Amino acid sequence: MTALPDYRPRFPDDRSGVAVLGCGTIARAAHLPAYRDHGVGVRGVWSRRSEATAGIRDEFPVVERVYADVRDLLDDPEVRIVDIATGPIGRLAWIEAAIKAGKHVLAQKPLVATAGDLAALPAVLRLAEDAGVTVAVNHNGRWAPAWRLATLLVRDGAVGDVVGVTHLHDKQLPPLAGTPFDDVDHMLVTDYLLHWIDISRTWLAPADVTTVQAVDSRVPGQDPAARNPWSATVHLSTSVGSSASVRIVGDVVASSPGCPFWIHGTEGTLRGSVLMGSDALVLDRDGHQDQLPLTGAWFVDGFAGAMGELMSALAEGREPENAASDAAESVRLMLAAHESAADGGRPARVEAGPG
Repeated sequence: MTALPDYRPRFPDDRSGVAVLGCGTIARAAHLPAYRDHGVGVRGVWSRRSEATAGIRDEFPVVERVYADVRDLLDDPEVRIVDIATGPIGRLAWIEAAIKAGKHVLAQKPLVATAGDLAALPAVLRLAEDAGVTVAVNHNGRWAPAWRLATLLVRDGAVGDVVGVTHLHDKQLPPLAGTPFDDVDHMLVTDYLLHWIDISRTWLAPADVTTVQAVDSRVPGQDPAARNPWSATVHLSTSVGSSASVRIVGDVVASSPGCPFWIHGTEGTLRGSVLMGSDALVLDRDGHQDQLPLTGAWFVDGFAGAMGELMSALAEGREPENAASDAAESVRLMLAAHESAADGGRPARVEAGPG
């Protein structure tokens, strides 16, 4: 086949001026390692808990300073981009504060987690537009190597029109019982599977998702202390009849774990996998299969890709692919999945977003 599109994280020459607001587990495990590995200049970090930043400059010499107060971060003239790595509760307030400080924003996903915050989002984005700053979302899964290359090939027409997308979660679940994630209502079909909902929506485009059906259930062997079900299925239906399905069967026992996916089109099929070292992608078209070479992994290249897309968009004077206005559409599907699961699996209609 012809040369593959470049799926790796892309950056402009100027990678400076990032400050991380919130230094919990994900910031230390993914954000900062990604920035270290890809030469992103981290001006500083702040966390409301001082123990979260203890020893952080020894672990990550790329971090120039630890801010004593969040106002120090927002007022720092060397900060161009605020990477908001907090949880979704209260995130809109942090985004608004960064906008008012004249900073661009990369916000962790989900951008918002409630219908009320989603309704309030357009006003915040108008504030950003008036201030001349950009708000993007850290949908790092979009830049997982196999998913990113699949996205670029779908856009290039490698499989024709997309007919269906299928995902299987063939690995253990992350720790849930006793964690804050277990306090999130219907956590699997909302917060956890948002990456899969988002990438499926990307591949189904330009078709609009019109209905979402989600079911979740407790399974044999599930930790009795876990509040949330460990099995979940989400199905997306579009205006043209194409569809996507995501299935978590439970806490899978697998000697070769991964998350396989299939993108079936009118002219070919893409088969691949992400996570747990399973990364792979095969293009099946015209009677033969091509194993496509991949380097990197979702953790941590996906996190670099999300920041690199924002930086590249700023340098090129365009809207980033992960703009907040686009990410809001995936939140809309996530909220519909929650509505469906809470209603016993009754399909939920997806209302069109503003504009």
